[in-house]
Amino acid sequence: MKHALVVTTAAAAALLLSGCGGSSAQTQSVTSPPTPSASETSQPATSGAATASSAAAATSQVAPAGPALCKAGSLTATTDSTGGGAAGSVYMQLIVTNSGTEPCLLKGYAGVSLTAGANGAPIGAPATRDDSTPVTAVLLAPGKAGAATLRYTQAANYPDCKRTPAAGFRVYPPEDTASLFVAQPRDACTNTEIHLLTIGAFQPK
Repeated sequence: MKHALVVTTAAAAALLLSGCGGSSAQTQSVTSPPTPSASETSQPATSGAATASSAAAATSQVAPAGPALCKAGSLTATTDSTGGGAAGSVYMQLIVTNSGTEPCLLKGYAGVSLTAGANGAPIGAPATRDDSTPVTAVLLAPGKAGAATLRYTQAANYPDCKRTPAAGFRVYPPEDTASLFVAQPRDACTNTEIHLLTIGAFQPK
C-alpha cells in the first residue's frame, strides 16, 4: 500500500512539472521580438538613393531665364503723328526700337511727360494710361520696334492752363528709371491738374 502511494505521488509531480514547462515556453514565444529580414533592412538605403536621384533630375530640368526687360540704354524712341487728330487732340505713335545686340521684352505702359529739354524737368502732369488696348508682351529682336498710341491735347483747349513751351517728350520704358528724349515742341500746362497726355500699352509694330 505504501509503494503504490509513492508511485502516485511521483507521477503527479512529473505531471505538474510538465505543465509548468509548457507555460514557460508559451510566454517566451509571445514576448520575443521578430528578427527583421534582409529585404527590410536594406529598404531605407534604396529609398534614400531614389530620393537623391529624383532631386538631381528636378534640378537639371530648371528652365533657363527668358529675355530681360527692355531698358532705355538699349532703345531709341521716335514719334509718328501721321495718325491725325480730332477735337483739339493729336494722335501719334510712340515708337521704341531695340538698338542693342540682345532680344528684350517690352510690356506695359511707358511713362511720358512734356519737358523743357533733354535734361530738363517734366512740365505739368504725366500721361494718364489708356487701358482700352490690353497689355501684351512684345519681344523685340535687335532692330525691331514696338509702338504705343500717344495722344496730346492742345493746351489752348484749357482756359485756365498756365502755358509754357516744351521742347519734347521724356519717355520712361516700362519698369525703368532711366529715360529717353523725343524732340517735338509743344505747349505745356504747368498746372498739374490738367492732363494733356494719354498713353496706351505697347503693341507689336
